[in-house]
Amino acid sequence: MPVIQQLDKARVPVKIWTDDIAPDALQQLLNTAQLPIVHGHIAAMPDVHLGIGATVGSVIPTRNAIIPAAVGVDIGCGMNAVRTSLTASDLPETLARVRSAIEAAVPVGFGQHEWDRVRGSSHQRIARPLNDRLDSLLGRHPGLMKMQRQFARTWICQIGTLGGGNHFIELCLDEALRVWVMLHSGSRGTGNVIGRYFINAAQKDMRRHQVNLPDRDLAYFSAGSDLFDDYVEAVEWAQDYALTNRREMMRLVVDAMKPHLPPFVLTDEAINCHHNYVSRETHLGESLFITRKGAIAAHAGQLGIIPGSMGTRSYIVRGLGNAESFCSCSHGAGRRMSRTEARKRFNHFDLAKQTEGVECRKDGGVVDEIPAAYKDIDRVMAQQADLVEVVHTLKQVLCIKG
Repeated sequence: MPVIQQLDKARVPVKIWTDDIAPDALQQLLNTAQLPIVHGHIAAMPDVHLGIGATVGSVIPTRNAIIPAAVGVDIGCGMNAVRTSLTASDLPETLARVRSAIEAAVPVGFGQHEWDRVRGSSHQRIARPLNDRLDSLLGRHPGLMKMQRQFARTWICQIGTLGGGNHFIELCLDEALRVWVMLHSGSRGTGNVIGRYFINAAQKDMRRHQVNLPDRDLAYFSAGSDLFDDYVEAVEWAQDYALTNRREMMRLVVDAMKPHLPPFVLTDEAINCHHNYVSRETHLGESLFITRKGAIAAHAGQLGIIPGSMGTRSYIVRGLGNAESFCSCSHGAGRRMSRTEARKRFNHFDLAKQTEGVECRKDGGVVDEIPAAYKDIDRVMAQQADLVEVVHTLKQVLCIKG
């Protein structure tokens, strides 16, 4: 059950599903709880940790308003997982060739597909449903194009790409030793541009109306304002783009695996869910905007994905529809320390030890993603037993990081 705290000076309660929360994250929750647009209470998941403006792992219900920085700049970031007909016995002794094939098919980090190969290909066909909506938005906000070079090409070329940071592609084994493909990514550079553009616009709007905020990154758009409808349109586009990106990436990963593994098919267990997004939902008897910043929806019966780190377990879960959490749960283990702190405390030898048995990068470039930099995923799962039930437990055997 949550530790329900009525924080001092807060307008609304903050319900926290953990006792493991840093003071700076607690202060961010307090700041958000002071906003006049927040309705009912704020829910903080057990993976809660410091974010920019709003706390990662928070669920924020707002009435007729949205906080762009709470949605974030990786709009629609989330997970995709499919189960295959393969089992552990079908995998080769080493997965190095499979890893190399996937890395050749899916650009990682700042990489993207080459325009000459994308032009006239399935990429453009996949992008077509999104194109008209984007053109309409750019017509009203040409400043978006000034923030990203070759805007018209970049968003198409980044469909089916991973990105960097904590984004990943994994092969995992479940409790029955069946092979799953799981990946984590979002709306890439274009979502970042959209997020930053509207965060800046919201901050300017607050200054223009002389609205005092506990944190400038909590600037918001109110319904009826000049930019509210445009932001809603933009964020919904970016969320759809993120879903499309993950679907295409999954197709590329599966195709890259096929030459190196026995023949296989995908089962009907496929999940594609956001964990940085906003949606219109009914809670507390009212229609609200629910912003999940590092949280996934866990409506009754709804399947979701809660990953651990690159050396620990992940979980396929089914939501229990807990009203106190606004039908939400954690989006992962949650960071215990910053990337800077992780690089100070650990080296590539530590990384190799903590990822033993996993085919992955073990160099200094990904030390900030070392498992020890994250909270204990099993403790996180125990703290949200009233939010979700575990359907499958996954352990990775291959992990690709940007």
